[in-house]
Amino acid sequence: MRMRHVLAATATVGLIAAVAAAPAQAAEYSSALKLKGVQYDAPGSDSNNCTTGNTRNEYLTIKNYSSATTVNLKGYVVKDEAGNRFAFTADHSLQPGDHVKLRGGRGTDSDANNVVYRQNCNFMWNNDKDTIYFYKPSGSRADVHAYTRNGSDPDRNGYVNFHG
Repeated sequence: MRMRHVLAATATVGLIAAVAAAPAQAAEYSSALKLKGVQYDAPGSDSNNCTTGNTRNEYLTIKNYSSATTVNLKGYVVKDEAGNRFAFTADHSLQPGDHVKLRGGRGTDSDANNVVYRQNCNFMWNNDKDTIYFYKPSGSRADVHAYTRNGSDPDRNGYVNFHG
């Protein structure tokens, strides 16, 4: 009998340690909008030249995972580990199951083409590793994900999928 209590206590302590060691990004936030994935390394040689560069080929995909609620992106904010940020300042509604690609570079935002441009030709996501934070208009966290080229992108294509 005594041995069972010791084993149960050991298992409980092990479970608590495992939960405590889980990365912060494993937490599921109560948000219909989540980070679906990121093309953190644009194909080709990196060039942030607004005319001839490939900044617009770097993008973050945000998806509405709700089955019934349309969500307006206005007021949401995306940040990286270094503090670079982008705020959605215009209305852009995502129907249930819909997504938007937040692209670098300059361009015209389009609900029909599911694209919003950062209007900035500098790259936002690091090619070796970064953390992407996604905040609701209230300031609470909607989602967060970290990636590394070596650990998160086994085929080294520059794209990491966070949520299917």
